[in-house]
Amino acid sequence: MRQLVERFINYVKIDTQSNPHSKTTPSTEKQWHLALELVEELKQIGLEEVTIDHNAYIMATLPSNLEKEVPTIGFISHFDTTPDFTAVDVNPKIVKDYDGGDIILNEVENIVLSPRYFEDLLLYKGQTLITTDGTTLLGADDKAGIAEIITAMEYLIHNPDIKHGKIRIGFTPDEEIGRGAHKFDVEQFGADWAYTMDGSQIGELEYENFNAASAKIRIAGKSVHPGYAKNKMINAISIANEFMSILPPEETPQHTSDREGFFHVHKLKGEIEHAEFELIIRDHNFEKFEKRKEFLRTITAKLNEIHGHCVELELHDQYFNMREKIEPVFHIIEIAKEAMQAVDVLPIIKPIRGGTDGSQLSYMGLPCPNIFAGGHNFHGKYEYIPVQSMQKAVEVIIKICELVAAKSY
Repeated sequence: MRQLVERFINYVKIDTQSNPHSKTTPSTEKQWHLALELVEELKQIGLEEVTIDHNAYIMATLPSNLEKEVPTIGFISHFDTTPDFTAVDVNPKIVKDYDGGDIILNEVENIVLSPRYFEDLLLYKGQTLITTDGTTLLGADDKAGIAEIITAMEYLIHNPDIKHGKIRIGFTPDEEIGRGAHKFDVEQFGADWAYTMDGSQIGELEYENFNAASAKIRIAGKSVHPGYAKNKMINAISIANEFMSILPPEETPQHTSDREGFFHVHKLKGEIEHAEFELIIRDHNFEKFEKRKEFLRTITAKLNEIHGHCVELELHDQYFNMREKIEPVFHIIEIAKEAMQAVDVLPIIKPIRGGTDGSQLSYMGLPCPNIFAGGHNFHGKYEYIPVQSMQKAVEVIIKICELVAAKSY
């Protein structure tokens, strides 16, 4: 456990924040700093076929120690952190034997991690937590997954009596900006299936995610002196507001849960002559997802009819629900469930209210459900991770490898 913690803390102290406005891969030069360190570490612990390509995608192999043929499986995590919150000078704090009360992250700024707001903290009373110092995110998303995968591989190397087939691991850049799988070479990876170690709470096992699309709405206005504007002015701001007011107010992120979809306006700017806003569309159900996109087209047509053709809608699909690709190979979920139960982890199977590299990889031919890495409150200063959850993630990885080796195919 000590080695796992030291490995994780070393990773989170390296700033790997990605940048959605960059056109390069990786999107930030600083992601190379951790990527190159990981390559050396993988070689040092004894993995084979360690490679890193010109886009910073890392792959490595733990060879089979079996005489029989079994499927090749993979474990994947990403090393970038979100652009939503600073990752400069991450200074983790270790809270031993958590007592169930408030945790003062930053006394000067009066930043407190409290179970009165974050009730999940009470699940970990008596455990060791790693938190932020209240000024940065932590980076457990997804450096915890990387630490867990490498620790599990190192354990298997040092314990050859544990039988396993060929195991491939992959670490990717730019997952937080939706590009983590874009340049992933599935053929080179060569696995029959894989698992992303990128979930949250201990026990999470996810094979459903949102269907996702993005939309940008541009409105062209016409500025006229307000004293003489009757029947002449076209106020782009007002039309943008009219468009947004038609969206159902109960179908937003703050009013939905489970498999409920939503519209989410996340960016807005404007003046009389020009206004634009961006939103995302999410729904687990593909038919409802398509209806949401059609609803935006209908609103656009209606407003153009009222105001003259001044509203432009740009729609782009982003990713799709991987359930369609996982259900035909559902044994890979059953194996993960069995592995969790074998190490005394209660499986929590639920849909992801977001996306995952596993979604895109599944549609690229690599079925890839998602397993917990253990962190909570990702993408902000209240992020934390229980060390015992990380340890259990390591045990789950090892057990999955054992079970695949033991089963007949």
